[in-house]
Amino acid sequence: METEVENQYFDKKVYLIGAGPGDAGLMTVKGRELLAAADTVIYDALAGDGIMGFIPGTAKQIYVGKRSGFHSASQEEINRILVEEGKKGGLVVRLKGGDPFVFGRGGEEAQALRENNIPFEIVPGVTSAVAVPAYSGIPVTHRGLASSFHVITGHSQAGNEGAIDYEALVRAGGTLIFLMGAGAAPEICRGLMEAGMAGGTPAAFLQEGTTAGQRTVLSTLQRLIEDGKEAGIRPPAVIVVGEVCNLAKVCSWSGARGLAGKKVLVTRPRERASQMTARLRAAGAEVVELPAVEIELPKDRSAIQEALARLGDYGWLVFTSPSGAEVFFELMGEMKTDIRALAGVKLAVIGRATGEMFVKHGIYPDYMPGQYYAKDLGEGLSEIAKGERILILRAEKGSPELIKPLQKAGIEYRDIALYHTRYPICNAQTERVKKLLTGQCFDYVTFTSGSTVRGFMETLKPSAEMLRGFKAVCIGEETRKAAAACGMDCITALIPTMDSLAECMKKDAGNI
Repeated sequence: METEVENQYFDKKVYLIGAGPGDAGLMTVKGRELLAAADTVIYDALAGDGIMGFIPGTAKQIYVGKRSGFHSASQEEINRILVEEGKKGGLVVRLKGGDPFVFGRGGEEAQALRENNIPFEIVPGVTSAVAVPAYSGIPVTHRGLASSFHVITGHSQAGNEGAIDYEALVRAGGTLIFLMGAGAAPEICRGLMEAGMAGGTPAAFLQEGTTAGQRTVLSTLQRLIEDGKEAGIRPPAVIVVGEVCNLAKVCSWSGARGLAGKKVLVTRPRERASQMTARLRAAGAEVVELPAVEIELPKDRSAIQEALARLGDYGWLVFTSPSGAEVFFELMGEMKTDIRALAGVKLAVIGRATGEMFVKHGIYPDYMPGQYYAKDLGEGLSEIAKGERILILRAEKGSPELIKPLQKAGIEYRDIALYHTRYPICNAQTERVKKLLTGQCFDYVTFTSGSTVRGFMETLKPSAEMLRGFKAVCIGEETRKAAAACGMDCITALIPTMDSLAECMKKDAGNI
């Protein structure tokens, strides 16, 4: 099955794209579409972890750093790479944190491309100067408190300690926002007070805003450094100075979401992950996707095609997953066969999500067991399908628990492998997730089947220490057993649905 996104309407050129402040939901639609269609991606460390999952596995990825305190490519080297990749004629994405033209040196990169006659386009991003304070409940303007705001880089120009005119900033009034300000915080606070700003002026440190690592330290200009050290504030962090900081006490909102501050790894196949990811992000989680399995149709489809051509020979058609239903309709389309072929054939499915795949096509399941397990489906069919033939269409390595009750009841069935599940090839996203696992950055890892557990273990080969760094959130008892056998600390959704899985995490986090 095709899992990568392509867009034939985008021109092959260089796109300087703002990834936004970190939350994947704050990346623009155009930026995300271009990223999914990219041939080459040149990216910063400041692009959010969740956003990196939008990059197609086929794209060439070039990391250029740009995080304070860590090795980065020089701007001249980045310009050279951009020109070199741009000359190859593919769709090249230069992915930058925030907005390319707000302290992102996007102008310098655009100049380098123009000088080399390479076509380019700018795709603005949501700047952290506004978004990060908003996620902490700090409006950068507010009637009666601040009618303007000023954005300043916290990085002093090389060899020029007096780069920031603090006296001008104090005279201007309004809200002061220092990006990349953690390292320069002592100089900033001292410079503002020496220029006449009162030490009691409200100020705040905002660390890793819009992500699971978001932290807010409310203080005053005089005490900000001391309070920041006590809280362990580190880059990336924004400094906000002004009366609007006091509004955080009444306007803060992001921490009230059920999974705020939690980082979740979703291992579901890419084509099925979007619903779960959207549900978790809506609950406030920072979500990173790494499909642990991929769906692949068999090369020899003769048995499948023969069965689909003779659907009328069966009394029941059985599906055990949404992926199976999706493949079924794809193959029906290839054969130019429509739903009229199902006339008189009853439908049995496992799970609401599988049933919904058919409802979208105007077909309503005749039987769905109350418990979403293969054993329950088999036992139910053994009672209601006596004397009828059953066609089971599912993954190659389906659970034997489905057919045991049918065999015992003497019911004639045919079990056909509609698709294979394979483990993904190790790529740049795999390596990123390994680093996050090593740093114990995830609070939860979701598993929807035993195959996702096996794919996770095979693809990432996590150490015992890595496995102790998170809780495995499992749909179903069979999935839980597979995860527990690998040494994971498991919690299980009471009902095998996406909503139940999210509620399970909220309860574990103490937010229900």
